[in-house]
Amino acid sequence: MPFPTVQRFQQAAEEFEALTGFPNVCSCIDGKHVRIKCPNSSGSLFYNYENYNSIHLQAIRDAKGKFLTIDIGDYGRRADSGVFFVESDTFRNIEHNILKFPPARVIDGLELSYVLLGDQGYPLKPYLMRPYSTGDDDDEGVYNCFLSKIRRSVECVFGMLVSKWGCLKTELQVNQDHVDTIVKTTCLLHNICIDFRESQGSQWFNPINRKNETASLSRRFNHSSQQANYIRDKFKNYIVRNIVHVTDA
Repeated sequence: MPFPTVQRFQQAAEEFEALTGFPNVCSCIDGKHVRIKCPNSSGSLFYNYENYNSIHLQAIRDAKGKFLTIDIGDYGRRADSGVFFVESDTFRNIEHNILKFPPARVIDGLELSYVLLGDQGYPLKPYLMRPYSTGDDDDEGVYNCFLSKIRRSVECVFGMLVSKWGCLKTELQVNQDHVDTIVKTTCLLHNICIDFRESQGSQWFNPINRKNETASLSRRFNHSSQQANYIRDKFKNYIVRNIVHVTDA
């Protein structure tokens, strides 16, 4: 899978903005549990909150449903935020400025950074926006609703992956190294299928709605910086002022 460049993130952000009106979104990030047989001498490390053994597949993906980066293999018992901080190459590459986003741009007087979107299972970072914890304020509620609507439009990607590659519907009866290889291969084939459908003038990825899900939170990983809160507030102000009000009008 090609390493995403600044230009690739710029293209993804333009596609998200054309689809949703939300500016500067490079991708959405989310995780999925992949069923596995319990590795020898692993205790409960792979036993997740849904009561089966699994490893994590964490991915960021674009508006067309293609995977841009994937992280595979962390313990099933760990929450999304723990996977992101502890075992994620994506996190390390962003923090060390190896995985780079386009420079911020000024829109209607607001300087807005390029960011990823995540649910409440992820931490708030300057490059990763998540919902407000409560949404009690009217504007915060509007932001949360809009962010949720955008994320739901791409959450079906994992469902598409499992539906297309039936081996992911059941427990993988192989050792963990082979599990990682199988999952990486299915993600790559998923991208190839989308490219092929586009070359034939059709679209495989059709956004659908899913039920709201309550994320499993690990609060010790979710401390937010003042800068990250400031950036989220700017996105909230932009959405309320330029998208919601225009739609209502």
